[in-house]
Amino acid sequence: MSTRRRFTAHLGLLGASGLLGALPHATWAQQPELARLLVGFPPGGSTDNVARRVADRLRGIYAGQVVVDNKPGAGTQIAVAALKEAPADGLTMLLSPPAPFSIYPFTYRKLPYGPEDQLPVAMVCSFPFALAVGPAVPESVRSIPDFIAWAKANPGKASFGSPAAGSTPHLVGSLLGLMAGVELTHVAYRGDAPGLQDLMGGQLAAYSSVLGSFLPQLKSGRIRLLAVSGTERSSFMPALPTYREQGYDIDMTEWFGLFLPGKTPAPVVQRLAEAARAVVGQADFARGLAEFGMTPRYLGPRELAAQLRADTEMWRGHIKKIGFTSES
Repeated sequence: MSTRRRFTAHLGLLGASGLLGALPHATWAQQPELARLLVGFPPGGSTDNVARRVADRLRGIYAGQVVVDNKPGAGTQIAVAALKEAPADGLTMLLSPPAPFSIYPFTYRKLPYGPEDQLPVAMVCSFPFALAVGPAVPESVRSIPDFIAWAKANPGKASFGSPAAGSTPHLVGSLLGLMAGVELTHVAYRGDAPGLQDLMGGQLAAYSSVLGSFLPQLKSGRIRLLAVSGTERSSFMPALPTYREQGYDIDMTEWFGLFLPGKTPAPVVQRLAEAARAVVGQADFARGLAEFGMTPRYLGPRELAAQLRADTEMWRGHIKKIGFTSES
């Protein structure tokens, strides 16, 4: 069976089995001294920052110490593979966006992990995507329809960047071009910093990323946000209209979730889920996330499995239309 079909089938089993839905309350006889939280990105990025906030708050309620273990590379595949190889004792966790499980099965021919190798445990936050333009685009461009009209009139200049080829922001930008019937040339960067520098410097027309990546740059006055994804406007930018308000059904939002190795016993899964619920409910956790344009959001094991299943089916259709693969 192909990787992509196995992912979908496994997610269906997670939702149907009931294993993750009504788990018994469980405690460990003695709290372990040390647990690891894997992150597939280098220190300093948004995923790493959220992971460190989660790890700080899991200390004392899940383990005596929780350390962040950064394993960047291959679009988080190295970290996910490390989770696969870890003992299923609850002492090795992963904080990850959904892309390795909802997108990669459709863009990579082969992955170093399968759907049975990890269990979704808890969502801890969510956040939207946004599109910004810079000095390379006339000041009169203030909305998505304005940008599309300009792009059609200036095909040689209609470029957009993203933090990586095959990243969710890349696919969101490609989806906009597909829906609008205009070719938007994608420029892949290694993270947001160089892409935003080119955007503000006028070397790039537009940039697609998560909303929080743009917030520190707005004070410069050199970029203008045109749209935010999701079904409603962001509380961080209430004046910024959604893609949908401007005629494009780009409703997807990103999230970070906790995962455990696939064979982790149900009581251990539930114990981490309960600890994560306590973390997400803390007021200072919400304040910390606000720096990155993120909102605390908790989903338990059953609900997160359903969310991941829905994301996977959504991206299956979108990626088929876009036609992107890792070999593109």
